[in-house]
Amino acid sequence: QVQLVESGGGLVQAGGSLRLSCTASGNIFSFTSMGWYRQAPGNQRELVARIMIGGSTNYADFVKGRFTISRGAAMNTVWLQMNSLKPEDTAVYYCNAQNSRRTPTQDYWGQGTQVTVSS
Repeated sequence: QVQLVESGGGLVQAGGSLRLSCTASGNIFSFTSMGWYRQAPGNQRELVARIMIGGSTNYADFVKGRFTISRGAAMNTVWLQMNSLKPEDTAVYYCNAQNSRRTPTQDYWGQGTQVTVSS
């Protein structure tokens, strides 16, 4: 059984920084990627950033140049460094792990951590 636990959310002023962490336990060797999604009230959950098992990354356009995703060597920890935060970054941020070797792709989710950016 896979468990993802996020930490690091909170309240920050616009222009500030936060670092989110996600620690995975269980069958982490099945992961082909890990990432971060976010969901603001009234909006759908959207991809923020993803890092593949080989280390390649992709980012949503709205965070490019501001956010950086990284992971531990064992693919059991992923971080999201968020700089130059804007009020529109306010959302619940969810850690995600995927196993794309399965059909359909298996997704695992954390419980979410609130990020609030004040203007």
